[in-house]
Amino acid sequence: MTKIKNAFANGKAFIPFITCGDPSLAISEQLVYAMEAAGADLIELGIPFSDPTAEGPVIQAANLRALHAGALTDAIFEMVARIRQKTQIPLVFMTYANVVYHYGTRRFLQKAADLGIDGLILADVPYEEKAEFAKVGQELGVELISMIAPASHDRIKIIAQDAAGFVYCVSSLGVTGVRNTITTDISAMVQLVKHEQDIPCAVGFGISTPAQAREMAQQADGVIVGSAIVRLCEKYGQDCVQPVADYVRSMKDAIRDL
Repeated sequence: MTKIKNAFANGKAFIPFITCGDPSLAISEQLVYAMEAAGADLIELGIPFSDPTAEGPVIQAANLRALHAGALTDAIFEMVARIRQKTQIPLVFMTYANVVYHYGTRRFLQKAADLGIDGLILADVPYEEKAEFAKVGQELGVELISMIAPASHDRIKIIAQDAAGFVYCVSSLGVTGVRNTITTDISAMVQLVKHEQDIPCAVGFGISTPAQAREMAQQADGVIVGSAIVRLCEKYGQDCVQPVADYVRSMKDAIRDL
């Protein structure tokens, strides 16, 4: 069993997202340890990009803050090297194709694999264009995570057939961000995926409260939260570690008994 699938082996998984370098790489490192201690099962590390098209204003602003603070790809790799000396929690990079292209696809994925990164999410790479990343990733042991959206419909089955790690179920059309209600039929999306492959499904985009987390976790194998955590990083800055840890604990507690 891969480390990613193992994250889903003990009940519903809680997956927090942070933008590396917001407010600083030193704090991002501390956030990883704190979120794991608070119950996170897998952590998404966002590599900042200057034009993050899938992101709403909260994470867009975090990307710019991180870039201005010097959170470049090599500096993030150095942070991961430090993290891996202290924890083996599953880690997944989330970024954009240009970041990987600019670094060099094989060079990027080789470095990620050497550092113990378990997966990669490329938010702007559709199924039809994923082959070159997936092939190298598979060779090196870094799983390319597939995303499915409410608009995918007939494509969901196709995407699910060769998905790896887990399937990222996008709960709402549009960009990332907190939403008051989530009306997508997540259970139907999950059923379509499971019919094609027995692979974990985690729901993201718009989830911010324990009640929402519990509702979504009843329909899927895990819950992903980004914007709500990034807002805490923005609000508290260098003092964000404890507020984020408290938030992660409350979200994990909401789904722990499912």
